[in-house]
Amino acid sequence: MPDRPTALARLPRSFARRRLLTGLAAATVLSACGGRKPLSLHGIDLSGRDFGKDFRLLDPDGRERTLADFRGKLVLLFFGFTLCPDVCPTALTRAVQIRKLLGRDAERLQVLFVTLDPERDTPPVLRAYTQAFDRSFLGLTASPERIAETAKAFRVIYAKVPTGSTYTIDHSALSYVYDADGVLRLALRHEQSAPDCVHDLRQIL
Repeated sequence: MPDRPTALARLPRSFARRRLLTGLAAATVLSACGGRKPLSLHGIDLSGRDFGKDFRLLDPDGRERTLADFRGKLVLLFFGFTLCPDVCPTALTRAVQIRKLLGRDAERLQVLFVTLDPERDTPPVLRAYTQAFDRSFLGLTASPERIAETAKAFRVIYAKVPTGSTYTIDHSALSYVYDADGVLRLALRHEQSAPDCVHDLRQIL
């Protein structure tokens, strides 16, 4: 029986992504809410979920970063890679729109982009990519082994897919959101509009 990433790579991308999102949403319904008030969301309520508690990664300046560095702000965390042709640019463009719609509260949101392709996404490449969207966005990287551990801890599924002499990466496309106390609260679906995302974020601002 093939392992899960291999099986994922063999599926059409749209089907694989729908399957991943549907599976996570179904699991969420079965989860407890950890005693917090249930949220009315367009996205997925992850309150009380026991994963994605923290990370230990490097910013483009080589400084180690954890969730504690961003305490007091909402954190929007997305996993991707800079050569992604569609999903990642769409997610980060939406994050720019979200900041604009938040107005003065935009300063209370930190967007983090974790590369799933640390071999090609060097620190300079990562910095240039994130700042092309918004100078406040921060790219994070690590060794391939640490990235794999982090992705597993966040239940992010990804797999390299050969394309001629190079490769692309198929990956799940949820954006995770932490409240100002560093607690995972919700996930934004890839297909959510920026206004619907802002609706969700304002419930935990």
